[in-house]
Amino acid sequence: MTRLTLSDAQWAKIEPYCAGKETDVGRTAVNNRLFIEAVLWIVRTGSPWRDLPPEFGNWNSVYKRYRRWVKSDRFSKLFNALNDPDLEYAMIDGTIVKVHRHGQGAKGGLGHQAIGKSRGGMTTKIMAMVDALGNLVDFTLLKGQQHDMAGVKPLIKDKEFGALLADRAFDTDWLLLDLEERGSKAVIPPKRSRLKQRDFDKEMYKWRHLIENFFCKLKDFKKIAMRAEKTDESFAANIYLAATIIHLR
Repeated sequence: MTRLTLSDAQWAKIEPYCAGKETDVGRTAVNNRLFIEAVLWIVRTGSPWRDLPPEFGNWNSVYKRYRRWVKSDRFSKLFNALNDPDLEYAMIDGTIVKVHRHGQGAKGGLGHQAIGKSRGGMTTKIMAMVDALGNLVDFTLLKGQQHDMAGVKPLIKDKEFGALLADRAFDTDWLLLDLEERGSKAVIPPKRSRLKQRDFDKEMYKWRHLIENFFCKLKDFKKIAMRAEKTDESFAANIYLAATIIHLR
């Protein structure tokens, strides 16, 4: 059997939030579990949709259903429904993924997608926030050449956390002031160029490895590690699904 199978425990948590279940008004979907496993197979292996094993059904039918879920934000709704973050403290950071040639050529050109040109070629940056357990809280997509700070405001907006852990690239006056005003502890090493070196909690800072661990787990999904989606909405859907599975492990 080639498919990546969800455990019964994982599926029991996912099933209530799938579209077209028997309790929904309208048409009942055909085998939601097989569909989710088909999408997982694609995201985990990084294979083109045409290579989807026939045991999942007609690849084109599965792809069209996937696109309907993407356009209706079903994957983000699934993630948010199952996500209960522990925000005793949070961590933010960014990671670069190289864009596969299959991920280029979207309608409207690259200017309409979070794809930019950096030293590594065509790249996308995933800016993420994880909680005290290392699980994803939120993320945003940037062009690869953009500085990490460009993604901070949308990540911290309307969120409450006891402390924020980040590396010294995030040592900026506006962020430190923002954290002070909201009563959150800044666990961010000062830049060496600062005339006045401030103290930070070195013991708490050791937990920042959790966001690096999350990125490693996320990149086990090859269609994310080598962005092979033309549009940001499809790429984001893949991240939401992968993060949901990581959280349920």
